[in-house]
Amino acid sequence: MALVTSTEMFKKAYEGGYAVGAFNVNNMEIIQGIVDAAKIEKAPIILQVSAGARKYASPIYLRKLVEAAVEDTGLDIVLHLDHGDSFEICKDCIDGGFTSVMIDGSKLPLEENIALTKKVVDYAHAKGVVVEAELGKLAGVEDAVKVNTKDATYTDPQEAVRFVKETGVDSLAIAIGTSHGAYKFKGEPSLDFDRLETITNLLPNFPLVLHGSSSVPREFVDFCNQYGGKVPGAQGVPEEMLKRASKLGVCKINIDTDLRLAMTGSVRKVLSEHPEEFDPRKYLGPAREAIKNMVQHKIKDVLGCSDKR
Repeated sequence: MALVTSTEMFKKAYEGGYAVGAFNVNNMEIIQGIVDAAKIEKAPIILQVSAGARKYASPIYLRKLVEAAVEDTGLDIVLHLDHGDSFEICKDCIDGGFTSVMIDGSKLPLEENIALTKKVVDYAHAKGVVVEAELGKLAGVEDAVKVNTKDATYTDPQEAVRFVKETGVDSLAIAIGTSHGAYKFKGEPSLDFDRLETITNLLPNFPLVLHGSSSVPREFVDFCNQYGGKVPGAQGVPEEMLKRASKLGVCKINIDTDLRLAMTGSVRKVLSEHPEEFDPRKYLGPAREAIKNMVQHKIKDVLGCSDKR
C-alpha cells in the first residue's frame, strides 16, 4: 500500500482493454466514498486534485487525507494534479508529494505547449513522477477550465505523435468530442472514434486519457432537481461510448460531474425531508454513501476495472 505512479496501472489497462477511473476530490467524504468503492471492487484508483480543490481545501490537507486513505484501505493510490496550467504549480505538487501531474498547455500554440510540457516532464521524471499533458481543446466549464464551444478543437493525430516524441510525456489527454462540466450534448452524442483509432494506431501501447467524461445520467439530474434548486444538465457521454473508448487505447477516464450530482442530490434530499437538521454528519454521511455507489457503478459497469488491482 502506497502512493504510486500510474505507469503499471496504465500498462495493465492497455493490455486488458479497460480504463482506470480518475475521480476528482475536494473533501474527506468524497475521498472516503471513492476509496471505499475501489476497495470493495478491488479496482485500481486515481484521486485527482484540481486547481479549485487546491484553493478550497489546501494541498496539504488533501495530500494528508489521501495518505490516510492509503493507510486505512491498504490500496495503492495515484495522487494526481488535474489541469495544472503552469510549471510552478506542477513543481509545487511534485515537491509536495504528488505522484502524477498534468500540465495543460492546450490553450497555447503547439510549439509553446511542447516546450512547457517538456520542461515539466524533465523536472518530474527526475523526481520519479509521471506527467499527463493535453493536445486539443475540450469545450465546457469545470473549475478554472473554461473553453467556448467555438474554440474547441479536436486532437490532430500527426501532432499527437510529434508531441509525445518531443516531450517524453507519459500519457496524453485527447479531444475527440467530450466536454467539461454538466452541460454536454444538445443533440445526438457523438465521439470521433475514427480519430481515436488513428491516434491509437500511430501511438501503439501509449496510454490516452479522456477528460469531460461524466455521463450525467438523466435520473441523477432529475433526482437533484426534485429536492430544490436547478442542476444544469443535458445528455452526457453515453456510457457505451466510454466502454468502447477503453478498448481503443484510453487507459484513464476522468469523472467529476457525476460525483457532484450524486453528492448534491443526496444532501438536498436529507435537508428537504429534514429541514430542521443541522448536524453535518447527518447529511454528509448519506452523501458519502452516494459517492461510493456512483463510483462502484462506474468501476463495474463503465470502466471495466473491477478485480484489476
